[in-house]
Amino acid sequence: MPLTVAILGRPNVGKSTLFNRLVGKRLAIVDNSPGVTRDRREGEARIGDLRFTVIDTAGLTEATGEGLEAMMRAQTDRAVEEADVILMVIDARAGITPLDEHFAVKLRQKGTPVILAANKCEGSGGKSGLIEAYALGLGEALPLSAEHGEGLSDLYDALRPYVEEISRSEEENAALAPGEPKPGQPLQLAIVGRPNVGKSTLVNNLLGKERMLTGPEAGITRDSIASAWTFKGQEFQLIDTAGLRRKARISEKIEELSTSDTLRTIRFAQLVVLVLDGDDMLEKQDLTIASLVIEEGRALVIAVNKWDKVKDKKEALGRLNDRLQTSLPQVRGIPVVTLSALTGKGLENLLPTVMKTYHIWNKHISTGRLNAWLKAVTEQHPPPMSKGKRIRLRYITQAKTRPPTFAVFASRAKDLPQSYARYLVNALRDTFDLPGVPIRLYLRKGKNPYVDGK
Repeated sequence: MPLTVAILGRPNVGKSTLFNRLVGKRLAIVDNSPGVTRDRREGEARIGDLRFTVIDTAGLTEATGEGLEAMMRAQTDRAVEEADVILMVIDARAGITPLDEHFAVKLRQKGTPVILAANKCEGSGGKSGLIEAYALGLGEALPLSAEHGEGLSDLYDALRPYVEEISRSEEENAALAPGEPKPGQPLQLAIVGRPNVGKSTLVNNLLGKERMLTGPEAGITRDSIASAWTFKGQEFQLIDTAGLRRKARISEKIEELSTSDTLRTIRFAQLVVLVLDGDDMLEKQDLTIASLVIEEGRALVIAVNKWDKVKDKKEALGRLNDRLQTSLPQVRGIPVVTLSALTGKGLENLLPTVMKTYHIWNKHISTGRLNAWLKAVTEQHPPPMSKGKRIRLRYITQAKTRPPTFAVFASRAKDLPQSYARYLVNALRDTFDLPGVPIRLYLRKGKNPYVDGK
């Protein structure tokens, strides 16, 4: 296990900016408004040759009770418990505040090593705050500028002893027991949908812990939060995303950033679970999200949440299937799983369905089988005429998987109508058992590329 470093501090001191700087990309949403970060976010950080896990947290507050701020505080407390080292960040330009002093006392009582960092030290504006930081009793503060990347060499020196200690422990453990083979790359599984359909509740139930903030309010999740998870030996990055609303309804800058983050997550995911509300299934925005997933070529599974509250289940399921066939005819057979994320009922069917869809999405068909199929389907339904001559489909091969993509070589390929191309796609889907995944079919002009020109 790599060293885990939790970034703590009161709101708006630059924690997310520092997080993005350490992971080397813009993962966390950054804005001048306080309280943008809500869930804790993890990333693989790097400074020179040091590698470690870094956790971005919500701003430290004294909130208690059951409200949103109290849940954010609880998430931060969990991050502190999981961390090997705490990176306490203060705003050097604003100076030391009573809230900084309050949490410095609590961190001193924890016993976890603390590194104090004074952010926004670029120029001369942060010198006074850097000097004041001694009063926190956490040692000498490291002068940083997360925005400009200044002071990372000092942070490197401060973290290096802890990273080396973790490495030594791992080497000793490896010497005592034979090491396990390194697993493959985890599958990227994104959970998407409209606001308040139960995405975060679903993720929490899959993980078996309260990893994501949940509540009756729409829009609690802002960042796309990835969590490592294993199902039957297969490693996943389970990604909870912000709810996607119609563009016309997005008015706040933070929500616009959250939406962009979710769309980027869909583009980089391999598998996508679209969560629907059982009482309000497949409204226009649901179809827009599903169409986006299909256009990106991702493997899609639909999860109908709150199914325990649906009164006429047979009628609702029939209506859903009719809507899918009418509105998404280009992808027949999208798998649908009904469940309750809150109670866990039906949840056992979700991941087997996701894995089945993933295997279909990865399916490869031999060239011999494809060309035998092409001969049969063109004999059954010949291509149309073009300029007095029949279009000839000479050859087909699978260009790639994920999603299944095929290239057909034809005479006058540009003249083949879309209706016949759809016929070929549907025949491919039926013959080779490819339900519920996008299929790409490209028409190429020319002769069989695998036959000698003689």
